Amino acid sequence: MRVLAAMSGGVDSAVAAARAVEAGHDVVGVHLALSRAGGTLRAGSRGCCTIEDAMDARRAADKLGMPFYVWDFSERFRDDVIDDFVSEYRAGRTPNPCMRCNEKIKFAALLERAVELGFDAVCTGHYATLVDTPEGRELHRASDNAKDQSYVLGVLTAEQLAHTYFPLGSTPSKALVRAEAEERGLSVAQKPDSHDICFIPDGDTRGWLADKVGAERGEILDRTGAVVGTHEGAHAFTVGQRRGLQLGVPAADGKPRFVLEVRPINNTVVVGPKEALACSEIAGERFTWAGRAPDADSFACDVQIRAHADPVPAFAEFVDGVLTVRPETPFDGVAPGQTAVLYDGTRVIGQFTIDRTVSAVPVEV
Repeated sequence: MRVLAAMSGGVDSAVAAARAVEAGHDVVGVHLALSRAGGTLRAGSRGCCTIEDAMDARRAADKLGMPFYVWDFSERFRDDVIDDFVSEYRAGRTPNPCMRCNEKIKFAALLERAVELGFDAVCTGHYATLVDTPEGRELHRASDNAKDQSYVLGVLTAEQLAHTYFPLGSTPSKALVRAEAEERGLSVAQKPDSHDICFIPDGDTRGWLADKVGAERGEILDRTGAVVGTHEGAHAFTVGQRRGLQLGVPAADGKPRFVLEVRPINNTVVVGPKEALACSEIAGERFTWAGRAPDADSFACDVQIRAHADPVPAFAEFVDGVLTVRPETPFDGVAPGQTAVLYDGTRVIGQFTIDRTVSAVPVEV
């Protein structure tokens, strides 16, 4: 195959590219410049897509003897990931920018350009497995559950899966990937994994959002509508949050209270007991299928609501363009804007953005 290897500058993408070369494919490396004002150096494991990362990617490509390019996707990244992140918070939702980046950048913009240039597949260092069947290609969990990234890849469609290549999916552990990088003489063998939001490298999401959204003082309410405190900006709160609540009225039972809901229209935050975070139903209209669609409008599945959450057995129902999921045991602390990924065993069925949640605990007036 003609393979375009997306090289972030980390160890996973470097080893994935090396395996593609070793498999005999015609491989070209590309690093995506996602910020026109990116820092020159990383802060340990914070941030990515810096000049340092581009240099690390180039050194890996040179070591592997493959052509290497840097493509400027900063404008598309700003429009589809950063602006979306801000608008979701303005609407009181909690978005996942990594999901949006995979959906809009790595497996849409990059893949589109790759196909236009005659490449057969885009290769990345994601930990997930592709299985070809008579019904089409399927996306499955990686062999290493601790590193499995099928959740953040749940946004891929059948057409995109047909042009993807994940050489690391069957690797038993990340330690083996680092050892392989050492053996191949790749300088990124011990480079720390990046985490946090890549476009907020200092980790101060609240401060970053305050600058973009603006901070406006508002009320904190309990589930009955009574005012129990004030806040300096609803954008700073997410469902399930306990710390940072300025509550002037203690709970009747003296127990801590948690954020249950963010209401941007009237700039209020709703708090309540931990048990009220239990969620008996989630639903959304923005969904995709990873490969073939389900055979029926209702089906049993496992549902994962966070990248590292345990899957929960559930029943899904598709009615009038809305996908509704009811778990066997309630989810804990689900926020609108999160992504729910549906599984059949290890296979990813599809995903949807959560628009609505239903508490498993009724309001006591």
